[in-house]
Amino acid sequence: MTSPRTPRQLYLMVVIAAGLALPLLAGDTDDANWPQFRGPAARGVADGRTLPETWNVADGTNVKWKTAIPGLAHSSPVIWDDAIFVTTSISGVEDPYLKVGLYGNIDPVEDDTKHKFVVYRVNAASGKIVWERTAFEGVPKIKRHQKSSHANPTPATDGKHVIALFGSEGMYAYDMDGKLLWKKDLGVLDSGFFQVPTAQWGFGSSPIIHDGRVIVQADVQESSFLAAFDVETGKELWRTDRKDVPTWSTPTVHADGSRSQVLVNGYKHLGGYDLKDGKELWRMRGTGDIPIPTPYVVDGLVFFTSAHGGGSPIYAVRTAASGDISLADDELANEQVAWSHPRGGSYMPTTLVYGDLLYVLRDNGVLGAYDIKTGERRYEHRLGNGSGGFTASVVAGDDKIYFTAELGEVYVVKPGAEFELLATNEMDEICMATPAIARGTLYYRTRGHLVALAAK
Repeated sequence: MTSPRTPRQLYLMVVIAAGLALPLLAGDTDDANWPQFRGPAARGVADGRTLPETWNVADGTNVKWKTAIPGLAHSSPVIWDDAIFVTTSISGVEDPYLKVGLYGNIDPVEDDTKHKFVVYRVNAASGKIVWERTAFEGVPKIKRHQKSSHANPTPATDGKHVIALFGSEGMYAYDMDGKLLWKKDLGVLDSGFFQVPTAQWGFGSSPIIHDGRVIVQADVQESSFLAAFDVETGKELWRTDRKDVPTWSTPTVHADGSRSQVLVNGYKHLGGYDLKDGKELWRMRGTGDIPIPTPYVVDGLVFFTSAHGGGSPIYAVRTAASGDISLADDELANEQVAWSHPRGGSYMPTTLVYGDLLYVLRDNGVLGAYDIKTGERRYEHRLGNGSGGFTASVVAGDDKIYFTAELGEVYVVKPGAEFELLATNEMDEICMATPAIARGTLYYRTRGHLVALAAK
């Protein structure tokens, strides 16, 4: 049975069919650029143009181009106009070890060879590499997880600057032509399992750019911090200590007229900080002890999730939160937490709000859909057979939601209160990175390639 169209979906259909310019509605994003992890405001949505439902990488159906990118990296592509930026880490080992799937081995990879940490600019129309820059060359200071890479953080761009963060190997700023503007040594950023410090897993939080500031969240084994740097010079503007265990979540900035706040996920402390000076605005105690998904805002609510150790919560927090808003043991909501679920959260993938539903994908492929206002669960459905894992975060556009499995299957699902699978496509390679969307094109970073997909 086909679910009824929402007013927003009907509006998009009429505007696109008429060939009109598409003004933005609440919850929409301009699909021209995808400047950071998960795109504008980290929402993962780019509406307004036709996106492919099916493709075939093997025979080229709906494939614009496919470009080989050397090395091992889980960072996502970012796009500004005709420029795509990706990062990678090239090991001295010809085929670096990578083990995907669902397993519990916490041991890091032993690879003490010299690595090259590289930034690429790729032409969005042709897939040709425009330039490449080696940011750093040397033996990585911290080991990585068997499922991880030494180039996990997604770069960020504002159309003038490109910021690439390689964890302990530093942060680098380039202009659009590849000129190095500045670099910053952030020290040794030891991300790993806080209960077993020898289990080093690699840094994962991505930088973001907002209002001339580069924001970095570094929750590590010792001396965790949140900091802002001048995008022009790299000068540190402020730094706030965070007493938290290692996390791999990317921060988000939300500005609503009353205040601009940096939103961060965490275990001991998820919450908001003032963008101007880094002062804490509010905090909340989490229950998932290895937070990875990124927070984002839709309709006045900040959506958080995590799923490891003590719990797998989903929280919908009001953007006007202030002070300590932690829930009591028997509470699911309070004045500043609109609703929550103690179980059902996501471990790896960041969630997605599309229309009036929140989509939460667990790393075992179980998908839950929730009403964003009430938290009521509308359905639960498993993608795949449960034998593989899901790490890439969820993205959507053109009335389609894209869920990407580690082994390369992409499940295209129709938004709505009932589950409807539109298509299953194969990328023919391991897929750990979150895809990007710009100008009616899906960009996938696979194990060895950057692939552009568009409906023909």
